[in-house]
Amino acid sequence: MSWYALASYSANGDSRIALVLGTPDAPSVYDLESACAAAGIDTASDLPGRNLGALLEHWHDGSLQVEAVAAAVEDPMAGNKLNEIPGRVDALVAPIRPPRIFAAASNYVEHAREMGTELAKKADSNPYMFIKASTAVVGPGDNVVIPAQTRKADWEVELGAVIGQRTRRISVEDALKSVVGYTIVNDVSARDLTRRSDFPFKFDWFQGKSFDTFAPLGPWIVPASAIPDPQSLRLGLSVNNQVMQDGSSAEMIFSVSEQISYLSHMLTLEPGDVIATGTPTGVGASRGVFLQPGDVMRATIEKIGALNNPVVAENE
Repeated sequence: MSWYALASYSANGDSRIALVLGTPDAPSVYDLESACAAAGIDTASDLPGRNLGALLEHWHDGSLQVEAVAAAVEDPMAGNKLNEIPGRVDALVAPIRPPRIFAAASNYVEHAREMGTELAKKADSNPYMFIKASTAVVGPGDNVVIPAQTRKADWEVELGAVIGQRTRRISVEDALKSVVGYTIVNDVSARDLTRRSDFPFKFDWFQGKSFDTFAPLGPWIVPASAIPDPQSLRLGLSVNNQVMQDGSSAEMIFSVSEQISYLSHMLTLEPGDVIATGTPTGVGASRGVFLQPGDVMRATIEKIGALNNPVVAENE
């Protein structure tokens, strides 16, 4: 099966599933239900879930059907004349609203250095994870709104691992079996609000990272079967076409598997949870450059695609 992805779009107030075919750089976007009809698959009985979150939760039951639909639509000999959804890529919204977003801090050595963070040896440490509010999620093309409280809003491109099954105390070796797919997360951060002096506790990751719109996510979810090795992907982010970040997931300190295993030994991971797995070097804080109204961020990950979001001030 060639590359494909699943996305969400809104039609007449309803959330619908989109099937994305082609390549990450040249995608074609179809309504999944229409694609199923063209392929002779009954969505009422053969495809679990009428929204993307429900489908991913039952991916074990629906993956073969979706792959069959994708293959049928792509087959030039089948004679399918399926029209793309109106607006195509521009019609997409955030693929899912995760129940929880777990995020890894300082999970790339060079990023830790640029932030002035001294790390213990990996053998003496565990992943540093925090929760980012799911209400911060926005989709492709949506505005990132800079609140009045901050003057130092920053960017962070991250590989997002989407959990597809209830997972508890899973081993590192088996951890990727719990991943249903991968997406792009931009962990927007108010650098001047992640530290506090009014409490004896030095950091406040929740305050600095959970403002509304501070978690662009998407533009779609690529099934894990299409990305067998999440530790070999290029990640990048540009602001106004100027490259800021350019790294590889191979540079992670704690791998995706290690992060999942660590979290699962603390709590039960649920379908739809997203793990933002850390960002490479190149954030604005190290340059003294921060997001301004009118900026446009473009976050990219190899084999997934690009996530574009403009920046506006809170009162715009």
